[in-house]
Amino acid sequence: MAGGTAPTERRTEVAPAIACMLVGAALLTLNDALIKALAANYPTGELLFIRGAFVWPWILIFAMRSGGIGSLRIHNIRGQALRGACVIASAFLFITGLRHLTLADAIAVSFTGPLFITALAPLVLGEEVGWRRWLAVLIGFAGVLFMLRPGGAALQWAIIFPLGAAVCGGLRDLITRRIAGTETTVAVLAVTTTVVLLAGLATAPFVDWAPPQPADLVTFAASGALIALAHTLMIEAFRRGEATMVAPFKYSSLLWATLFGYLVFGDLPDRWTFAGAAIIVLAGLYVLHRETQLRRRRSPVGTV
Repeated sequence: MAGGTAPTERRTEVAPAIACMLVGAALLTLNDALIKALAANYPTGELLFIRGAFVWPWILIFAMRSGGIGSLRIHNIRGQALRGACVIASAFLFITGLRHLTLADAIAVSFTGPLFITALAPLVLGEEVGWRRWLAVLIGFAGVLFMLRPGGAALQWAIIFPLGAAVCGGLRDLITRRIAGTETTVAVLAVTTTVVLLAGLATAPFVDWAPPQPADLVTFAASGALIALAHTLMIEAFRRGEATMVAPFKYSSLLWATLFGYLVFGDLPDRWTFAGAAIIVLAGLYVLHRETQLRRRRSPVGTV
């Protein structure tokens, strides 16, 4: 009887896990929409500094719920520093892209992150990548070319910014894998928030900051809350369900980006964006599928 109840108990986690990922993706995309709106009036460094200040109260709350200040202890300083550098670059590049692209375009290109993880894994983690996954990576990058409209008058040169953010995000995720064994989730979030906040502050002598308007401070506070809650929900999603089941639902961000982009900015993706995004998403899902097969087989012969 005991052996027969375990699968039922596990199945009860499926719906909550998917719900957490769907809501988390929606909140994270809504945050991107708020940042895009604020970017019209504030330089990137100021955006990152003020938003980080509003994230920190949530970090303290999470720390208290995770065992107190001790949960913020850093064990792998080098790994945290490298991850922080990747996050800084990714944040600046992505927000710069948001200034010039529609929300859906920027989100769609950011989905190349898993492809970059696969491409960089041999260099960073020493993992072998078989020809099927390499082919999926190349096909995914072909999707980016669709969005670039090569040879057309509407060349989206600004796509290079979220593309660069995706590269940095891929490196960030690879480093996260390496430090996950020693660092708590709240410690990683605290370091990330702090380094981005300080990087934003460092731009103050070089860029004219705009005095924050009271209404905008409310938006900044909402952005900080959205980021904290979104990451918490996504972590909970992966805790409750297998990555192979939960991760594909992160791509729902593209639907939210289309909706928020239309409601807030009056933007609708064109056929090139839809085609490129579809190729990128399918390639990313295939890479996830092949990596799952590799983990399950654990075969010493051949690569996937």
